Amino acid sequence: MSLPDVGEQAERASRVYVGLGANLGERRAALRKALAAMGQLPGTRVLRVSPLYGSAPVDAGGPDYLNAVAELTTTLAPEALLGALQAIELSAGRERPYRNAPRTLDLDILWFGDQVIDTPTLTVPHPRMAERAFVLRPLADLVPGRVDASALQAVATQDIHQLEGPAWVGALSGE
Repeated sequence: MSLPDVGEQAERASRVYVGLGANLGERRAALRKALAAMGQLPGTRVLRVSPLYGSAPVDAGGPDYLNAVAELTTTLAPEALLGALQAIELSAGRERPYRNAPRTLDLDILWFGDQVIDTPTLTVPHPRMAERAFVLRPLADLVPGRVDASALQAVATQDIHQLEGPAWVGALSGE
């Protein structure tokens, strides 16, 4: 009886890529806690995490960011995952005083399977990811075949550098 349920659940699971960033407070700890929290979401598993990058803010001021991308599988619907990610941001002290304000944690859904989503609260693929090296570089580490070389070239002048390989995060939930 459990085998069909597992099979049905596996069929409904979507592969999702989430961008992570932080430039205030204990940045590395905030990213690690966010990954652990994502792994605890219902029907969600963190599969892999990119290397850790340092980057200068884009279209904003403030301290440098730490950035990474996580590959997940989830049975959550896109809007439900967005709500859960925003709750994780809030628990990390995220405030939104103005657009592109410095932040303790930023979690963005970059891709949700092959879906194209355009609602008032969620746009996927992420509308500005092609303009941001801090998204494209770690994404290319995880799925090089899905990130076009010309897109990477277009952001090559942005200040970004790899700080550590994927082991920066330690053991992932469920490993």
